[in-house]
Amino acid sequence: MSETELKEKAIEAASKAYAPYSNFKVGAALLTKSGNVYTGCNIENASYGLTVCAERNAIANAINAEGVIVIKKLVVYTPTPKPTPPCGACRQVIHEFGNPEVKSFCDGEESNIHHSDDLLPHAFELKKD
Repeated sequence: MSETELKEKAIEAASKAYAPYSNFKVGAALLTKSGNVYTGCNIENASYGLTVCAERNAIANAINAEGVIVIKKLVVYTPTPKPTPPCGACRQVIHEFGNPEVKSFCDGEESNIHHSDDLLPHAFELKKD
């Protein structure tokens, strides 16, 4: 799947976001190592701490469909003039499923490309045997 197609899927996912409090609608599209694409949008809650980000929802959708996954690429769209990278909680969750390329883009021309390890250089890990 091309990067343009992933961007379009992220924008479409953002249009489905439930963001009545902030009106900050975020969409994410991820490509798994197996070649499948999954999307997610943010879902807010009146109890703000219960809000779930688009990135984590896309990951949950992928796991629900495939089981354990390896993320190859993650594209995140925000309706802002400058790109907004994933929050700290999302960075930790992304790290759990590989060191994917993470591209943040927005309504403006600018975009950011990082790898998970760059976004969270000292991620928490449990030893996996």
